[in-house]
Amino acid sequence: MKNGKKVRLSRSLGGNISINLMLAAFGAVMFLPMLYSVSSALKPLEELWIFPPRFLARNPTLQNFTDLLRLLNDSWVPFTRYLFNTLFVAVVGTAGNVVLGSMCAFAMSKMEFPGRKVLFQLAVLSLMFTSSVTGIPNFIILSKLGWINSYWALIIPTFSSSLGLYLMKQFMDSMLPDTVLESAKIDGAGDMTTFWRIVMPIVKPAWLTLIIFSFQGLWNMGSTIYIYSEKLKPLNYALQQILSAGVSRQGAAAAAAVIMMIVPILVFVFTQSNV
Repeated sequence: MKNGKKVRLSRSLGGNISINLMLAAFGAVMFLPMLYSVSSALKPLEELWIFPPRFLARNPTLQNFTDLLRLLNDSWVPFTRYLFNTLFVAVVGTAGNVVLGSMCAFAMSKMEFPGRKVLFQLAVLSLMFTSSVTGIPNFIILSKLGWINSYWALIIPTFSSSLGLYLMKQFMDSMLPDTVLESAKIDGAGDMTTFWRIVMPIVKPAWLTLIIFSFQGLWNMGSTIYIYSEKLKPLNYALQQILSAGVSRQGAAAAAAVIMMIVPILVFVFTQSNV
């Protein structure tokens, strides 16, 4: 606004066309790896080893997917069980991460209590440590709780993800004005009502982004030290074990890569359509 008048920023037609072309080019470059994965899954085994490699399949076939399903059906644990394990852990873990991370971020961002800044700095500091560093402490804690070899060993640690807390707090600091919360308090809304009916709709882009990161990490989870029972193993682990036989199963491995890619893409498309 300048001298009490709104100033409209506009681009020329050439500028709009240039930006759209640039975005289209970037989108095409990002789409190429997915296209190559699908093309590899449709190649017969002899085309997978041609040098130099071909980008598109000359004789596309679904034999790789048939071989993959046959290998999974030959396993003594049904394929549907592996799929259920992965979906259950991914959905419940993601939901808990979003809800608890958002609640904690709301408290740290908009509520005054002793040690608030110290706790947040500890959460930020924990982002420096990988899962390999925290593996032994987590195993000891989960063992004391009796959760080893159960779904909770995979789900509960996800609830306390530092990334979720950090992402949600940064969004709330920048997108959630204090005046909105004060107005809700004047109208008689409690903390939980304010959180669910005002805060979460405002920071919707933040928790949709968190859903993408959390779901993708849990969906792609492979072997883990917390699960021993074969009936509780995730789908990615089962695919890795089946496809580790060597060259003869590379076609099935390409089909497995496409299957593991489809669900995260669908989640991404769903979340982007709701932003």
